[in-house]
Amino acid sequence: MTSSIPLSHFLTVSAMLFCIALAGIFINRKNVIILLMSIELMLLAVNTNFIAFSRYLGDASGQVFVFFILTVAAAEAAIGLAILVVLFRSRGTINVEELDSLKG
Repeated sequence: MTSSIPLSHFLTVSAMLFCIALAGIFINRKNVIILLMSIELMLLAVNTNFIAFSRYLGDASGQVFVFFILTVAAAEAAIGLAILVVLFRSRGTINVEELDSLKG
């Protein structure tokens, strides 16, 4: 079964997702949760590219690579949120500007 959606449409959506994530990182540097969500959105844009090219070229290696990226993204989200919970419990805030003096 061949898809009727051209490759350029997938790449355009992926580029828009990546630009939104980049804007989220540069515009909002105060909230750590939004920074983590922006990183996840970047990974989603990269995954969209891998899937689109894998489908376009008829090779499954891109789709297999997406599973590895999803695994890393899930681990990153779990560890990042766990660190945020510990920081919030110890300091009472997750504001990036107030977390710049992390001392052991």
